[in-house]
Amino acid sequence: MGLEGDAQLTWILGSSRSGSTWLLRMLGELPHVATIDDPHLGHHLGVWRPIPLAWAAADDEPELSTLLDLQRDREEFFFNDRYADAWEPALRQLIISRFDAQVADSAPGARAVVVKEPGSQAAELFSRLFPDASLIFLLRDVRDVVASWLDAYRRGSWAEPNGAFAASRGGRVPLARWLASVWLYRTEAVERAVERHPGPTATLRYETLRTDPVAEVARVCAHARIPADAPTVHSAVSAHDFDRVSPARRGRGRAIREARPGAWTRELSPAELDAVVSVAGAKLVELGYLRAHELRRLRRVA
Repeated sequence: MGLEGDAQLTWILGSSRSGSTWLLRMLGELPHVATIDDPHLGHHLGVWRPIPLAWAAADDEPELSTLLDLQRDREEFFFNDRYADAWEPALRQLIISRFDAQVADSAPGARAVVVKEPGSQAAELFSRLFPDASLIFLLRDVRDVVASWLDAYRRGSWAEPNGAFAASRGGRVPLARWLASVWLYRTEAVERAVERHPGPTATLRYETLRTDPVAEVARVCAHARIPADAPTVHSAVSAHDFDRVSPARRGRGRAIREARPGAWTRELSPAELDAVVSVAGAKLVELGYLRAHELRRLRRVA
């Protein structure tokens, strides 16, 4: 069937290391659902500016943006606003054709296509291109996100073959600051997309998904218009229960790490925590992950 037919498109958006792979795999167990894992469209369309090196080299704290934001009004920029009527329909068709080719190989006849997109800085563009799609915003505490990524930036980690590197001891603090900046930018970009999106949307918190995955997956199915009764959802969740993962395939340095909210308390050094809170502390308070008096206390200590 595919997206050229009547298949329903759903985007899983938010920060990487937020449980999005787990959610995608559970949804992929449902009948007639095709999944696409990390096409990285957002990394091509939402190129970061300045480059990450700025967080270690700049005199002042850099302000994170993307090329789309900075050059949208420039005449010669390919993806500018002036010529959006020319390039947006063509880009939409390119994405549909590419996704349908993969679905035809992996799940012909699928009635729903779920895409996990880590480059969620381009969420507003995805919303414009696919106004009828479902947007699922998966949110997680930035402190756990950064702790998970810092673990990935160790020698021999799961991420090393995919372009990660072993961060030096002195490099971990600026790296934490950069990662927190990415989390903040993506979180606010997805919030704006969800607020304005004309199609179905749902916001999940990783912490709630971990506590009651059956209810949360059922909620995603309802918003994304994926037919699934209670036994089917329960079976899909059980197939990817964290406790069923072999201990040899989970833990530090693994893609499936700990899955326990609050692990950052044991993993972030005081300097790394200060770096994260200096960037994203106000957002943590806004989202209810941190109380205002706790943020003030942390800032006084720093």
